[in-house]
Amino acid sequence: MRPVALSCGEPAGIGPELAIRARQILGAEVPFFWIGDPRHLPPRSAFHRITRPAEALEVPAALLPVLTEPFAAPTTPGVLDPSNAAGVIAAITRGVDLVMAGEASALCTAPIHKKALKDGAGFAFPGHTEFLAHLAGGAEVVMMLASPALRVVPATIHVPLSEVPEALTAGMLERTIRITHAGLIRDFGLTSPRIAVAGLNPHAGEGGAMGHEDATVIAPVVAALAAEGMAIRGPLPADTMFHEAARKTYDCAICMYHDQALIPIKTVDFDGGVNVTLGLPFIRTSPDHGTALDIAGRGVAEPGSLVAALRMARDMAGARGR
Repeated sequence: MRPVALSCGEPAGIGPELAIRARQILGAEVPFFWIGDPRHLPPRSAFHRITRPAEALEVPAALLPVLTEPFAAPTTPGVLDPSNAAGVIAAITRGVDLVMAGEASALCTAPIHKKALKDGAGFAFPGHTEFLAHLAGGAEVVMMLASPALRVVPATIHVPLSEVPEALTAGMLERTIRITHAGLIRDFGLTSPRIAVAGLNPHAGEGGAMGHEDATVIAPVVAALAAEGMAIRGPLPADTMFHEAARKTYDCAICMYHDQALIPIKTVDFDGGVNVTLGLPFIRTSPDHGTALDIAGRGVAEPGSLVAALRMARDMAGARGR
């Protein structure tokens, strides 16, 4: 058994306190270790320093195993310090190196603050996902939001709604679906994943009366992949895809834009949603929330999404191993 690596994320956010809470909840259920500076953990935190990942398996369940990554400065909850930006980046990079070397089974990443990284270290990536793809040698990746109740993949992500039709090309959509299909097999253990593809326009275009993209872009891609033997259907009207009975008919929904994917999963399972990056040569999960600087250090942050992310990382590692 290899433990999961948890990178610390923004030390002034809720990441450090959630790492302690996750260990208290999970104990030995999910062996993991935290990569960061112990000075950033809440006062009187119960932790144990380790020098290599394998030692995490021997640490008592009541203590958080910590692989020390020195940062430039201590931190005050809720107060960003750009001097610590390089440490955040180093913790992520170290986590990737350990997973790639086979010393950790998966990487779970606590939330980062992108502006702080840009201001303090010239971070040139839009976010975690793009940085991880870069570290993996330029892998083509897909963002999935997953919970026991629903898995969704937005084909376009942080794109203004007015620009989505132009960004939504047949080639991009096909790549997204293929990466998703392969990830469902490799990382979720599904031998024949069922994929539902949402339409872009109301009523999936209603025969061209409400837009042409559904018929000219989405439908041909779905038809071509179905002809190859993929269990896929669409484009489907998005407003009827996410009720309970509909969700039982597919394993993942491919959505055309950010909110079309994220609104249903955050409605169905707000605290249990996990951000998963498919297409990497290693497993990466992350809680589906931000740094929450406004509540950092107050002890009120909910650990549910981080706990779910660690559990999913463990389960995905098991599926990939099989």
